[in-house]
Amino acid sequence: MREYILLLPILFIFHDMEEIAGFIWFFKRNTYLFDRFPKVMNTYRGMTHTGFALAVYEEFIPFFGVSLLAYYFPNDVLYGLWFGIFMSLTGHFFIHIGHSIYIRKYIPCVITSSICLPISILILIKCAGLMDWNTASVISTVVGIIFMIVNMKIAHGLAHIVNRKIRADKTQLIPLPEP
Repeated sequence: MREYILLLPILFIFHDMEEIAGFIWFFKRNTYLFDRFPKVMNTYRGMTHTGFALAVYEEFIPFFGVSLLAYYFPNDVLYGLWFGIFMSLTGHFFIHIGHSIYIRKYIPCVITSSICLPISILILIKCAGLMDWNTASVISTVVGIIFMIVNMKIAHGLAHIVNRKIRADKTQLIPLPEP
């Protein structure tokens, strides 16, 4: 099990570098998506490179932190948390691929999602077979999933706080009208 633990932050970094490099560029060139899909896209309205990078960094902390803890202090609770976080990342890949199929357009994250998804599924299957599934590991897996959902909301919130603080620097903003 231990040999798979540090693959979680590696896959996260690999995937999120594509997002950081391309998301803001993509939104600036596809502003019609904000009108076509307002429920999803309004999360990114007014997003800056700085705000987005901060959100990615904030999301990286639990990926790396829990992976290090599980690697150096292996136990059922940390393995469960790690597994839940890894399941969340794998779900994230599915969502990106689904969004791209739905809008019938490349989204900067689809290439790495397509590469990472089968690898992640194989790792999850292998680790599920290696884990000692008891009450602690099951509960901590669920906690890991819930934690990452909440953490994503926190990351987006931090990004928007930063975005509001740098609005005076118009060169970083996506030029979109407010809803």
